[in-house]
Amino acid sequence: MTPEVAIDLFREALWLTCVIVGVLVVPSLIVGLIVAVFQAATQINEQTLSFLPRLLAMLVTLIWAGPWLTRELMEYIQTLYQNIPYVIG
Repeated sequence: MTPEVAIDLFREALWLTCVIVGVLVVPSLIVGLIVAVFQAATQINEQTLSFLPRLLAMLVTLIWAGPWLTRELMEYIQTLYQNIPYVIG
């Protein structure tokens, strides 16, 4: 295996990780920002108030994007397994 192939495999894995994390975290961040603005506007300083909406946003995101994320991960793993003979040789 040449260094270029190793770097390319690592780059693809890192990009897939960033996509998976981004798809899951961004909706939670947006909901957290909306709740924080609401708390600032109403002067409610309850820490637990922002937890439930973010948890629900994460659950809805997992239900909505879960099949796509799983398919992307499985395609990457299948491609990786299919390229094993080319990487070793």
